[in-house]
Amino acid sequence: MRHLAAIALLCPLLLVAGCGEEISDLNLNRSDAAGAENLIGQAMTDAEFALMRTDLAEQRDSYGRLHEALPPNSLRPALRFDPELLTGPTAGIANAEAQWSNPEKLSRPSDLNDLAFATIGQLGHLIRTRQVSCVELAELSLARLQAHDPQLQCVITLLPDKALAQARELDQLLAEGQYLGPLHGIPYGAKDLLAVPDAPTTWGATPYQNQQLEETATVVALLEERGAVLVAKLTLGALAWGDVWFGGTTRNPWNPEQGSSGSSAGSSAAVSAGLVPFAIGTETLGSIVSPSTRCGVTGLRPTFGRVSRHGAMALSWTMDKIGPIARSVQDCAIVFDSIRGRDLNDPTTVDYPFPYDGHRGLDGLRIGYLSGVFGQEYPGSELDADALEVLRAAGADLVPITLPLEELSADPYDIGFILSAEAGAAFQELTLSGRDDELVRQVRYAWPNTFRSAQFIPAVEYIQANRQRVELMAMMAQVFREVDVYLTPSLVGKSLMITNLTGHPQVVVPAGFQEGQAPHSISFVGKLFDEATVMAVARSYEQAAGWHKKHPPGY
Repeated sequence: MRHLAAIALLCPLLLVAGCGEEISDLNLNRSDAAGAENLIGQAMTDAEFALMRTDLAEQRDSYGRLHEALPPNSLRPALRFDPELLTGPTAGIANAEAQWSNPEKLSRPSDLNDLAFATIGQLGHLIRTRQVSCVELAELSLARLQAHDPQLQCVITLLPDKALAQARELDQLLAEGQYLGPLHGIPYGAKDLLAVPDAPTTWGATPYQNQQLEETATVVALLEERGAVLVAKLTLGALAWGDVWFGGTTRNPWNPEQGSSGSSAGSSAAVSAGLVPFAIGTETLGSIVSPSTRCGVTGLRPTFGRVSRHGAMALSWTMDKIGPIARSVQDCAIVFDSIRGRDLNDPTTVDYPFPYDGHRGLDGLRIGYLSGVFGQEYPGSELDADALEVLRAAGADLVPITLPLEELSADPYDIGFILSAEAGAAFQELTLSGRDDELVRQVRYAWPNTFRSAQFIPAVEYIQANRQRVELMAMMAQVFREVDVYLTPSLVGKSLMITNLTGHPQVVVPAGFQEGQAPHSISFVGKLFDEATVMAVARSYEQAAGWHKKHPPGY
């Protein structure tokens, strides 16, 4: 009978009635249990095993039946992560529209390649004043993607027909006096885990390289409504890990001998090389922050729930986030303003204002920095120290803070297997079918091994880890009672892990170069749903430091 032990707790009369199915077989012995006990750290007596032997067999049979009917990747579980679990509705966010600072004006150059590194604002001015057409910008991005992809390996599918048809329609709208806003006619690329009809959605992985999903991801649909032109689907490390996909390794434009990092590998490389003005990336645990750092571009990982994930590959239902990668903080803000908001197709989404002010200074803001981490020595630590001085010179009153990790019952890294458990469930069919062997990377930290290992994570421990996650959320609520924003080294310390678990927004900004012209970055973390403030602080640093204006040679 299926799980009679559990059923009997709820309705003992069911046992008397003898309903249910007989167990197929009881081929479970003491050594089977002993191996599991060793894995989970729980010792049982022979008598205890004898008592639960039938229960284990029932569970095994239920698992087998579930494996015969595994749902598609797009079906989410009946669980919802709420980043405001402890803090309640976020207060203090003004109900106002975003205000953009005026871009540096450009005139049409004799060679349109001179626009390769222009900002969204600058390109928008040229389009709005009819100095450059939408078709010309689309053709420029398509040509540059074709020219540089052989070296960078950042494109999975080029979309010339779709892009040029849309660009012609947008030019016609302008001729009729209709302007859709700052993204009208701006080309962009999308990480190829976002569904687009009539094009493959490969997830960067061999088993899915011919996959066609006849739906449109909400992010793509919103950008199209605002006039952005999708010119290419860009690479990601297979199933959103690293920079190796089924066609090769995506390269860093600053050093093509080096991978671009991942998993938003193509998005970061294409923006860095001036192939598209912006791209859409995703992050579950560093997949915007890391490649943005490696490629010397700006990235925004929004608050969990700010941007719909409908039509995106699911890796972790409680950690996946979608955000823009661009050449400047304001460019990221413009894109974010177009893709944020409530979507009935994604019940985790919320609708909060985004009162970004491109003219806002640092006055009145409480800005912290993780003094214990900045005080360490690590590659690039001197550049991070310089970033603090740049902010002080720009008028910031920086307050040293710490994340009170001593108040936690568990180390944040000890509950990081929440991601592994959810990813293992999202791709269980791939694992059980054996098609995980088709993935290019077969090393310890690549997904095939992680998915297999995840099958051994007890459900009880997954629940316990999520209970510890609540402590992390309480800790972060305490931190943001003291400051509005804090600075952290992008890839050093525990902030990246913590904030991906708690859902806080992070902006990563270029912050100089390490030896060998290797780009470096600094990161800003903000309150839940308060992207406006954290982006204002990040932009103040960006404008004072100027590193975002540096571009890789040869492009």
